[in-house]
Amino acid sequence: MKVFNFNAGPATLPDVVMERAQKEFCDYMGSGCGIMEHSHRHKLFEGVLARANENIRTIMEVPENYDIVYIQGGASMQFAMIPMNLYVPGKAMEFADTGTWSAKAIKEAKLFGETKIIASSKEDKYTYIPDPAKMTPSEDASFFHITSNNTIYGTQYQTFPESKCPMLADMSSDIMSRKLDVSKFGMIYAGAQKNLGPSGMAVVIIRKDLVERTPANVPTMLRYATYTENDSLYNTPPTFGIYMLSLVTDWVREIGGIEEVEKRNNAKAALLYSAIDGSEGFYRNPVAADSRSKMNVIWRLPSEELEAEFVKAATAAGMIGLKGHRSAGGIRASIYNAMPMEGIEKLVDFMADFRKTH
Repeated sequence: MKVFNFNAGPATLPDVVMERAQKEFCDYMGSGCGIMEHSHRHKLFEGVLARANENIRTIMEVPENYDIVYIQGGASMQFAMIPMNLYVPGKAMEFADTGTWSAKAIKEAKLFGETKIIASSKEDKYTYIPDPAKMTPSEDASFFHITSNNTIYGTQYQTFPESKCPMLADMSSDIMSRKLDVSKFGMIYAGAQKNLGPSGMAVVIIRKDLVERTPANVPTMLRYATYTENDSLYNTPPTFGIYMLSLVTDWVREIGGIEEVEKRNNAKAALLYSAIDGSEGFYRNPVAADSRSKMNVIWRLPSEELEAEFVKAATAAGMIGLKGHRSAGGIRASIYNAMPMEGIEKLVDFMADFRKTH
Protein backbone atom coordinates (compact mmCIF):
# COMPACT_ATOMS: atom_id res chain seq x y z
CA MET A 1 0.00 0.00 0.00
CA LYS A 2 1.31 3.42 -0.96
CA VAL A 3 1.58 5.71 2.06
CA PHE A 4 0.94 9.45 1.82
CA ASN A 5 2.84 11.47 4.41
CA PHE A 6 0.90 14.50 5.68
CA ASN A 7 3.35 15.28 8.52
CA ALA A 8 4.19 18.94 9.08
CA GLY A 9 7.92 18.26 9.12
CA PRO A 10 10.08 16.44 8.49
CA ALA A 11 7.77 16.07 5.55
CA THR A 12 7.29 14.14 2.35
CA LEU A 13 9.88 14.46 -0.42
CA PRO A 14 9.33 13.84 -4.15
CA ASP A 15 9.47 10.14 -5.00
CA VAL A 16 11.92 10.76 -7.85
CA VAL A 17 14.26 12.58 -5.46
CA MET A 18 14.20 9.76 -2.93
CA GLU A 19 14.82 7.20 -5.67
CA ARG A 20 17.75 9.13 -7.09
CA ALA A 21 19.28 9.59 -3.63
CA GLN A 22 18.87 5.87 -3.01
CA LYS A 23 20.60 5.05 -6.28
CA GLU A 24 23.52 7.39 -5.51
CA PHE A 25 23.73 6.70 -1.79
CA CYS A 26 26.72 4.35 -1.89
CA ASP A 27 28.34 5.55 -5.11
CA TYR A 28 28.03 9.20 -6.08
CA MET A 29 29.12 9.99 -9.66
CA GLY A 30 31.22 6.82 -9.89
CA SER A 31 33.44 7.89 -6.99
CA GLY A 32 32.98 4.66 -5.06
CA CYS A 33 31.45 6.31 -2.00
CA GLY A 34 28.41 8.38 -1.08
CA ILE A 35 28.31 12.17 -1.10
CA MET A 36 28.06 12.35 2.69
CA GLU A 37 31.35 10.43 2.90
CA HIS A 38 33.16 12.97 0.75
CA SER A 39 35.02 15.93 2.20
CA HIS A 40 33.18 19.22 1.95
CA ARG A 41 36.35 20.45 0.22
CA HIS A 42 36.13 17.76 -2.44
CA LYS A 43 35.35 18.91 -5.98
CA LEU A 44 32.30 16.63 -6.12
CA PHE A 45 30.69 18.34 -3.13
CA GLU A 46 31.71 21.75 -4.40
CA GLY A 47 29.69 20.91 -7.49
CA VAL A 48 26.68 19.94 -5.38
CA LEU A 49 26.89 23.20 -3.42
CA ALA A 50 27.20 25.27 -6.57
CA ARG A 51 24.18 23.54 -8.08
CA ALA A 52 22.08 24.10 -4.95
CA ASN A 53 22.97 27.79 -4.97
CA GLU A 54 22.30 28.20 -8.67
CA ASN A 55 18.97 26.38 -8.44
CA ILE A 56 17.70 28.55 -5.59
CA ARG A 57 18.86 31.73 -7.30
CA THR A 58 17.18 30.73 -10.56
CA ILE A 59 13.92 29.36 -9.15
CA MET A 60 13.33 32.26 -6.76
CA GLU A 61 14.95 34.91 -8.98
CA VAL A 62 17.28 35.95 -6.15
CA PRO A 63 19.05 39.25 -7.00
CA GLU A 64 22.83 39.38 -7.11
CA ASN A 65 23.02 41.60 -4.03
CA TYR A 66 21.83 38.69 -1.87
CA ASP A 67 23.89 35.80 -0.51
CA ILE A 68 22.56 32.25 -0.09
CA VAL A 69 23.98 30.26 2.82
CA TYR A 70 23.25 27.06 4.75
CA ILE A 71 23.37 27.13 8.54
CA GLN A 72 22.93 24.25 10.96
CA GLY A 73 20.29 24.48 13.68
CA GLY A 74 17.21 25.02 11.56
CA ALA A 75 14.98 28.09 11.68
CA SER A 76 14.94 28.10 15.49
CA MET A 77 18.64 28.97 15.55
CA GLN A 78 17.81 31.96 13.39
CA PHE A 79 15.50 33.32 16.07
CA ALA A 80 18.64 34.11 18.08
CA MET A 81 21.07 34.81 15.23
CA ILE A 82 18.83 37.51 13.78
CA PRO A 83 18.86 39.86 16.81
CA MET A 84 22.50 39.02 17.55
CA ASN A 85 23.51 40.15 14.06
CA LEU A 86 20.90 42.67 12.95
CA TYR A 87 19.72 44.56 16.03
CA VAL A 88 20.79 48.20 16.02
CA PRO A 89 20.89 49.58 19.60
CA GLY A 90 18.25 52.24 20.11
CA LYS A 91 16.13 50.99 17.21
CA ALA A 92 13.39 48.54 18.14
CA MET A 93 12.98 45.16 16.47
CA GLU A 94 9.39 45.03 15.20
CA PHE A 95 7.26 41.91 14.74
CA ALA A 96 3.91 40.66 13.53
CA ASP A 97 2.75 37.97 15.96
CA THR A 98 0.72 35.43 14.01
CA GLY A 99 1.46 32.15 15.76
CA THR A 100 3.72 29.98 17.86
CA TRP A 101 6.84 30.43 15.75
CA SER A 102 6.63 34.21 15.54
CA ALA A 103 6.09 34.25 19.32
CA LYS A 104 9.26 32.20 19.77
CA ALA A 105 11.19 34.59 17.53
CA ILE A 106 9.97 37.51 19.67
CA LYS A 107 10.98 35.71 22.86
CA GLU A 108 14.55 35.29 21.61
CA ALA A 109 14.79 38.87 20.35
CA LYS A 110 13.85 40.21 23.78
CA LEU A 111 17.11 38.77 25.12
CA PHE A 112 19.08 41.22 22.97
CA GLY A 113 17.13 44.46 22.81
CA GLU A 114 13.87 46.35 22.52
CA THR A 115 11.04 44.59 20.70
CA LYS A 116 7.70 45.91 19.51
CA ILE A 117 4.68 43.97 18.26
CA ILE A 118 2.94 46.05 15.60
CA ALA A 119 0.32 43.48 14.53
CA SER A 120 -1.12 40.40 16.21
CA SER A 121 -3.95 37.88 15.98
CA LYS A 122 -3.16 36.26 19.32
CA GLU A 123 -6.39 37.47 20.95
CA ASP A 124 -8.38 35.48 18.37
CA LYS A 125 -6.29 32.33 18.78
CA TYR A 126 -4.26 33.12 15.65
CA THR A 127 -7.17 32.35 13.32
CA TYR A 128 -6.26 35.07 10.82
CA ILE A 129 -3.42 37.17 9.44
CA PRO A 130 -3.82 40.86 10.32
CA ASP A 131 -4.29 43.03 7.22
CA PRO A 132 -0.78 43.41 5.74
CA ALA A 133 -1.80 46.74 4.19
CA LYS A 134 -2.34 48.09 7.72
CA MET A 135 1.00 46.93 9.06
CA THR A 136 3.15 50.04 9.39
CA PRO A 137 6.65 49.18 10.54
CA SER A 138 8.76 52.14 11.59
CA GLU A 139 11.16 53.42 8.97
CA ASP A 140 14.00 53.47 11.49
CA ALA A 141 13.30 50.06 13.11
CA SER A 142 16.19 47.61 13.19
CA PHE A 143 13.99 45.30 11.15
CA PHE A 144 10.41 44.07 10.78
CA HIS A 145 9.89 40.31 11.12
CA ILE A 146 7.01 38.18 9.82
CA THR A 147 6.23 34.46 9.63
CA SER A 148 4.80 33.92 6.16
CA ASN A 149 2.94 30.68 6.91
CA ASN A 150 1.86 29.28 10.26
CA THR A 151 2.00 25.49 10.37
CA ILE A 152 0.12 25.05 13.63
CA TYR A 153 -2.79 27.41 12.96
CA GLY A 154 -3.13 26.98 9.20
CA THR A 155 -2.77 30.64 8.23
CA GLN A 156 -0.68 32.28 5.52
CA TYR A 157 0.02 35.76 4.18
CA GLN A 158 -1.73 36.15 0.83
CA THR A 159 0.07 39.47 0.23
CA PHE A 160 3.05 40.97 2.00
CA PRO A 161 3.39 44.27 3.87
CA GLU A 162 5.40 47.20 2.59
CA SER A 163 8.35 48.13 4.77
CA LYS A 164 10.96 50.87 4.58
CA CYS A 165 13.08 49.09 7.18
CA PRO A 166 14.48 45.65 6.34
CA MET A 167 11.67 43.08 6.33
CA LEU A 168 12.69 39.60 7.44
CA ALA A 169 10.56 36.53 6.79
CA ASP A 170 10.55 33.08 8.33
CA MET A 171 9.34 31.08 5.31
CA SER A 172 10.07 27.65 6.75
CA SER A 173 6.77 26.14 5.69
CA ASP A 174 6.07 27.86 2.37
CA ILE A 175 9.42 28.74 0.82
CA MET A 176 9.51 27.99 -2.91
CA SER A 177 5.76 27.26 -2.93
CA ARG A 178 4.72 30.40 -4.85
CA LYS A 179 6.21 33.25 -6.80
CA LEU A 180 7.33 36.27 -4.76
CA ASP A 181 9.60 39.28 -5.05
CA VAL A 182 12.74 38.53 -3.01
CA SER A 183 13.84 42.17 -3.26
CA LYS A 184 10.99 43.18 -0.92
CA PHE A 185 12.83 41.38 1.90
CA GLY A 186 16.06 42.05 3.70
CA MET A 187 16.28 38.37 4.57
CA ILE A 188 14.33 35.18 3.96
CA TYR A 189 15.10 32.07 5.97
CA ALA A 190 13.63 28.61 6.19
CA GLY A 191 14.16 25.31 7.92
CA ALA A 192 14.71 22.84 5.10
CA GLN A 193 12.51 20.00 6.35
CA LYS A 194 9.21 21.00 4.77
CA ASN A 195 9.75 22.06 1.16
CA LEU A 196 13.49 21.76 0.58
CA GLY A 197 14.91 18.56 2.04
CA PRO A 198 15.75 16.83 5.34
CA SER A 199 15.88 18.48 8.75
CA GLY A 200 18.94 19.96 10.40
CA MET A 201 19.69 23.16 8.54
CA ALA A 202 18.28 26.52 7.56
CA VAL A 203 18.57 28.15 4.17
CA VAL A 204 19.27 31.87 4.57
CA ILE A 205 18.90 34.38 1.74
CA ILE A 206 20.28 37.66 3.05
CA ARG A 207 20.93 41.05 1.49
CA LYS A 208 24.66 41.70 1.48
CA ASP A 209 24.53 45.09 3.21
CA LEU A 210 22.80 43.63 6.28
CA VAL A 211 25.71 41.26 6.88
CA GLU A 212 27.87 44.27 7.70
CA ARG A 213 25.74 45.16 10.76
CA THR A 214 27.04 42.41 13.02
CA PRO A 215 28.66 43.65 16.26
CA ALA A 216 32.25 42.60 16.89
CA ASN A 217 31.40 40.51 19.97
CA VAL A 218 29.15 37.99 18.16
CA PRO A 219 30.81 34.53 18.19
CA THR A 220 32.27 33.30 14.93
CA MET A 221 29.78 30.51 14.25
CA LEU A 222 26.82 32.82 14.93
CA ARG A 223 27.92 35.53 12.49
CA TYR A 224 26.29 35.67 9.07
CA ALA A 225 29.57 36.89 7.57
CA THR A 226 31.23 33.63 8.57
CA TYR A 227 28.92 31.85 6.15
CA THR A 228 28.68 34.45 3.38
CA GLU A 229 32.42 35.05 3.19
CA ASN A 230 33.20 31.32 3.07
CA ASP A 231 30.36 30.08 0.84
CA SER A 232 28.99 28.10 3.81
CA LEU A 233 32.31 26.23 4.03
CA TYR A 234 33.98 27.81 7.08
CA ASN A 235 33.45 24.51 8.86
CA THR A 236 31.89 21.22 7.75
CA PRO A 237 28.36 22.09 6.61
CA PRO A 238 25.40 19.65 6.57
CA THR A 239 26.63 18.10 3.33
CA PHE A 240 23.91 15.47 2.92
CA GLY A 241 21.19 18.04 3.58
CA ILE A 242 22.63 20.34 0.91
CA TYR A 243 22.87 17.40 -1.49
CA MET A 244 19.22 16.53 -0.92
CA LEU A 245 18.25 20.18 -1.38
CA SER A 246 20.09 20.20 -4.70
CA LEU A 247 18.01 17.20 -5.83
CA VAL A 248 14.74 18.76 -4.66
CA THR A 249 15.51 22.00 -6.48
CA ASP A 250 16.55 20.02 -9.57
CA TRP A 251 13.06 18.49 -9.42
CA VAL A 252 11.40 21.90 -9.11
CA ARG A 253 13.17 23.08 -12.26
CA GLU A 254 12.43 19.86 -14.12
CA ILE A 255 8.66 20.07 -13.53
CA GLY A 256 8.45 23.67 -14.74
CA GLY A 257 9.76 25.90 -11.98
CA ILE A 258 7.92 27.87 -9.36
CA GLU A 259 5.04 28.71 -11.69
CA GLU A 260 4.15 25.01 -12.02
CA VAL A 261 4.68 24.41 -8.30
CA GLU A 262 2.31 27.25 -7.44
CA LYS A 263 -0.28 25.99 -9.92
CA ARG A 264 -0.19 22.52 -8.35
CA ASN A 265 -0.37 23.91 -4.82
CA ASN A 266 -3.39 26.06 -5.67
CA ALA A 267 -5.22 23.07 -7.13
CA LYS A 268 -4.44 20.81 -4.16
CA ALA A 269 -5.57 23.39 -1.60
CA ALA A 270 -8.74 24.19 -3.55
CA LEU A 271 -9.77 20.53 -3.64
CA LEU A 272 -9.18 19.97 0.07
CA TYR A 273 -10.89 23.17 1.23
CA SER A 274 -13.83 22.34 -1.03
CA ALA A 275 -14.22 19.01 0.76
CA ILE A 276 -14.22 20.75 4.13
CA ASP A 277 -16.58 23.55 3.15
CA GLY A 278 -18.96 21.17 1.40
CA SER A 279 -19.37 18.85 4.39
CA GLU A 280 -22.34 20.75 5.87
CA GLY A 281 -20.44 21.46 9.06
CA PHE A 282 -19.14 17.96 9.74
CA TYR A 283 -15.66 19.27 8.97
CA ARG A 284 -14.96 22.84 10.07
CA ASN A 285 -12.00 25.06 9.23
CA PRO A 286 -11.64 27.85 11.85
CA VAL A 287 -9.37 30.08 9.76
CA ALA A 288 -10.59 33.32 8.19
CA ALA A 289 -11.20 32.71 4.49
CA ASP A 290 -8.65 35.33 3.39
CA SER A 291 -5.92 33.83 5.60
CA ARG A 292 -6.14 30.16 4.72
CA SER A 293 -2.84 28.36 4.23
CA LYS A 294 -2.13 26.38 1.08
CA MET A 295 0.54 24.43 2.90
CA ASN A 296 -1.10 23.40 6.19
CA VAL A 297 -4.85 22.80 6.12
CA ILE A 298 -6.50 22.36 9.51
CA TRP A 299 -10.02 21.32 10.46
CA ARG A 300 -12.11 20.06 13.34
CA LEU A 301 -14.75 17.33 13.63
CA PRO A 302 -17.81 17.37 15.91
CA SER A 303 -15.87 15.79 18.81
CA GLU A 304 -12.33 14.96 19.87
CA GLU A 305 -13.34 11.29 19.96
CA LEU A 306 -14.27 11.45 16.28
CA GLU A 307 -11.00 13.22 15.52
CA ALA A 308 -9.02 10.43 17.17
CA GLU A 309 -11.03 7.84 15.23
CA PHE A 310 -10.46 9.78 12.00
CA VAL A 311 -6.69 9.82 12.50
CA LYS A 312 -6.60 6.12 13.38
CA ALA A 313 -8.68 5.10 10.37
CA ALA A 314 -6.73 7.35 8.01
CA THR A 315 -3.44 5.87 9.20
CA ALA A 316 -4.76 2.37 8.57
CA ALA A 317 -5.76 3.51 5.06
CA GLY A 318 -2.21 4.74 4.29
CA MET A 319 -2.41 8.43 5.22
CA ILE A 320 -0.08 9.32 8.07
CA GLY A 321 0.63 12.49 10.03
CA LEU A 322 -2.91 13.91 10.08
CA LYS A 323 -3.13 14.54 13.82
CA GLY A 324 -3.14 18.26 14.59
CA HIS A 325 -0.35 19.90 16.56
CA ARG A 326 -0.45 19.01 20.25
CA SER A 327 -1.13 22.65 21.19
CA ALA A 328 -4.06 23.06 18.80
CA GLY A 329 -5.67 19.65 18.40
CA GLY A 330 -7.92 18.73 15.50
CA ILE A 331 -6.72 17.49 12.14
CA ARG A 332 -3.93 18.92 10.01
CA ALA A 333 -2.92 17.97 6.50
CA SER A 334 0.44 19.39 5.46
CA ILE A 335 0.37 19.49 1.66
CA TYR A 336 3.76 20.88 0.76
CA ASN A 337 5.25 20.99 -2.73
CA ALA A 338 6.05 17.28 -2.85
CA MET A 339 2.56 16.08 -1.91
CA PRO A 340 1.03 14.81 -5.16
CA MET A 341 -2.57 15.48 -6.17
CA GLU A 342 -3.10 11.74 -5.83
CA GLY A 343 -2.63 12.09 -2.08
CA ILE A 344 -5.20 14.86 -1.82
CA GLU A 345 -7.70 12.90 -3.89
CA LYS A 346 -7.29 9.87 -1.64
CA LEU A 347 -7.73 12.04 1.47
CA VAL A 348 -10.85 13.75 0.09
CA ASP A 349 -12.41 10.39 -0.81
CA PHE A 350 -11.62 9.11 2.68
CA MET A 351 -13.19 12.21 4.25
CA ALA A 352 -16.38 11.66 2.27
CA ASP A 353 -16.60 8.01 3.32
CA PHE A 354 -15.85 8.82 6.96
CA ARG A 355 -18.56 11.47 7.01
CA LYS A 356 -21.12 9.03 5.56
CA THR A 357 -20.42 6.42 8.23
CA HIS A 358 -20.25 8.85 11.15
